[in-house]
Amino acid sequence: MGRVAKSHGLRGEVVVTLTTTEVARVAVGSVLSAAGRELVVSASRPHQSRYIVKFEGVDSREEADRLRGAQLEAEALPSDPDDLWVHELVGAEVVEVSGTPRGMVEAVQANPAADLLVLDSGALVPLTFVVGWREPGRILVIDPPAGLFEL
Repeated sequence: MGRVAKSHGLRGEVVVTLTTTEVARVAVGSVLSAAGRELVVSASRPHQSRYIVKFEGVDSREEADRLRGAQLEAEALPSDPDDLWVHELVGAEVVEVSGTPRGMVEAVQANPAADLLVLDSGALVPLTFVVGWREPGRILVIDPPAGLFEL
């Protein structure tokens, strides 16, 4: 989830470069691990494009320096059962609620309004039309508006 870039100041703070978009990973109380050591975040704040983080029990610059370069790992965040993950979408067959097959998902394209499923037929389907799974990870069910697949 991140890497300790360097120590910061004299009181044991470190600069952390995040490799995740989940800034909750460095929230106060978060438990991280580095090289078999458990680290509890006692304070954090944004600093430029990184975070300054204070861990419980790391109270000096020398202790913070020992963490330099450490890869930080976190427990998985609780997930919502309705969450869709790109690795599950790619390769899934897409069918309408009526059962009409529409193709396979080749990619997921970022889009400001709603991410798009890129189908092997060339069609683009906004994720807002996804209503569920028939077989999780295999058959994705959509409810598109009339005309979406007409050329």
